[in-house]
Amino acid sequence: MADKLIQYEVVDGVGVITMVDPPANTYTHEMMREMDEAIVAARFDESVHVIVLRGAGDKFFSAGANISMLQTSDPYFKYYFCLHANETLNRLEQTPKLVIAALNGHTVGGGLEIAMAADLRIGRRAGGKDCGKLGLPEITLGVLPGTGGTQRLARMLGKSRAIELMVTGGLLDLAAAQDHGLVNDVFDAEDFAGWRAQIHEYATKFCPPNTASKAAGRIKRAVQSGCDLPFESGLAIERELQQQLFESDDATEGLNAYIEKRKPAFSGK
Repeated sequence: MADKLIQYEVVDGVGVITMVDPPANTYTHEMMREMDEAIVAARFDESVHVIVLRGAGDKFFSAGANISMLQTSDPYFKYYFCLHANETLNRLEQTPKLVIAALNGHTVGGGLEIAMAADLRIGRRAGGKDCGKLGLPEITLGVLPGTGGTQRLARMLGKSRAIELMVTGGLLDLAAAQDHGLVNDVFDAEDFAGWRAQIHEYATKFCPPNTASKAAGRIKRAVQSGCDLPFESGLAIERELQQQLFESDDATEGLNAYIEKRKPAFSGK
């Protein structure tokens, strides 16, 4: 039996999805199929409140699609490979649970496209030195970022900045990526295990009893589903999701705790 390209485990309410093809964690159709399965598993698991996506090792989050695979496959396969990858990342983006991309190293090409489908992106720094750069250099291969990159990057950076980054094929360090809004935060740790421990601690802050994870998921869903719609349609989605939360145990707990002047203990239900 072939080794798994995606490892999936649940720890303290956090579903951890790890891309395993070191050193660069490039993805094939087989890896994307396994990732799709892990995303669906995390969706259906009521004990999972937050998803963390990461790469194996400390060099790369992911360098994107496996170039050897693309170089030896025909255009028919390439088209459906890109289509399935798009569908997989859309499923990740639309899952009503917070998704954190832990950028353990270089995050380039399709690797950045995967990270952009997450809700939050956290970089790594060791002793003041950045561990990895970000960018979409597909133009150097004569192609475009074909796993949602042109669309998500433009929505994050604006059209002009996104086009500039893609047509130059340039790479950003973490400070520049944070300034652009591509990275939410950078955690500094002397060793890799310590950085992963920080990521896990950060993720659990969004799990019960600390946070109403169901509300966090619906906030995400309101933004992801509503922002590209007309304003009134976005408001309609917001109202429906709010009604779901009004009927939740966590809303009852949150309101009661406020009145009783105590810290709420959320259950995620």
